[in-house]
Amino acid sequence: MTQTASRPTGTRIPLPLDVEAIRADFPILTRTVRDGKRLVYLDSGATSQKPRSVLDAERDFYENHNAAPHRGAHQLAEEATGLYEAARARVAGFIGGAVEEVVFTRNTTDAINTVAYALSNAATAKEPSFRRYAVGQGDEIVVTEMEHHANLVPWQQLCERTGATLRWLGLTDDGRLDLSDLGTVVNERTKLVAVTQQSNILGTINPLGPIVARAREVGALVLVDGAQSVPHQPVDVATLGADFLVFSGHKMLGPTGVGVLWGRYEVLDALPPFLTGGSMIEVVRMEGSTFMPPPQRFEAGVPMTAQVVGLGAAVEYLQALGMDRVQAHEEALTGYALEQLQAIPGVTVIGPPDTVARGGAVSFTVDGIHPHDVGQVLDDLGIAVRVGHHCAWPVVRRYGVPATTRATFYVHTGYDDVDALVEGVRAAQRFFGVTPEEATA
Repeated sequence: MTQTASRPTGTRIPLPLDVEAIRADFPILTRTVRDGKRLVYLDSGATSQKPRSVLDAERDFYENHNAAPHRGAHQLAEEATGLYEAARARVAGFIGGAVEEVVFTRNTTDAINTVAYALSNAATAKEPSFRRYAVGQGDEIVVTEMEHHANLVPWQQLCERTGATLRWLGLTDDGRLDLSDLGTVVNERTKLVAVTQQSNILGTINPLGPIVARAREVGALVLVDGAQSVPHQPVDVATLGADFLVFSGHKMLGPTGVGVLWGRYEVLDALPPFLTGGSMIEVVRMEGSTFMPPPQRFEAGVPMTAQVVGLGAAVEYLQALGMDRVQAHEEALTGYALEQLQAIPGVTVIGPPDTVARGGAVSFTVDGIHPHDVGQVLDDLGIAVRVGHHCAWPVVRRYGVPATTRATFYVHTGYDDVDALVEGVRAAQRFFGVTPEEATA
């Protein structure tokens, strides 16, 4: 059923996705919370719910194919290997990359740390070819002020280990990247630029073109944090232009415990491993070892096979919906939510005020009420949102707020969910005795 009912102000446009049909695929959305209230799940930016096909894929693996891939010659081991590598191929196709460029990790954070440690290990690598991208004293790493801690702290630690310097691009007052000093921040000393494609707190979709172009001018590598973009919009590494793309399965309808590091093969092949042990070795002698080529070089130990299979099923589900439609669906919901929230006196949206280059994450504050208290009232109404600094502490400091309330949308979100959020915010104002008139006084 397409949701197009009227609302107090403005006009809803028909949503590109059939919300009711999609909700039927998610078992958890049939449950009630807080004394029988309908679950309104608006926290997909933290972790997404899972459709039945993903749950079934994991269960089927454990019930019928459970074995360690790339080990053993028995039938189950061969089946596990086939399922694992089929999922790798599906993920590669989803982002337009080559199969040998897809490395499975635990999550986005793990993928970023894999790159960060590889860059610092390169300087002391025994193999000369591994030293090409070594980071050391006098080098610089560039990030932005809007990064999730996962794309900030590892680079801080890299700089501490190597003596490199961390630099960053700032933010404008309306929640966008300030690129006015891009040409000086990214310079001949820059070894890597790490930037989010879509902010997890502001919703901003960053203009990667000029950033990648400037990095190329100075010979720097580029890592794109796609944790909030790959699940919500078409992403093609061929047009992205970056050297690395990282994202998490649990934010894109897949299981927890699995993520992806995509890297240009020639770059991956020139990096030493981060973790060592089984599976990633070529030859082992007591005197030393040699390593497999990518992606196996970066997948030490028995992998999270069931989760990888589940991720493959999640990709298949998203491909069936169509990522262009997923993006258009969220853009319609975001525009509606921005309009409705900004119409409430006392509510301030932290981030771009419109849908221009903006994704489906809406963070806001309510005058006179702490975000944690707003979240508690919403939770009592069955509405799941996230409150806090959202693992992006520098962002809330930049905008002078202690925290925000954040709603994030996905394929099963409908206008009725946004309406519930808006009414919940008004309920919080009533509960705390902050009338709209008082909120703006």
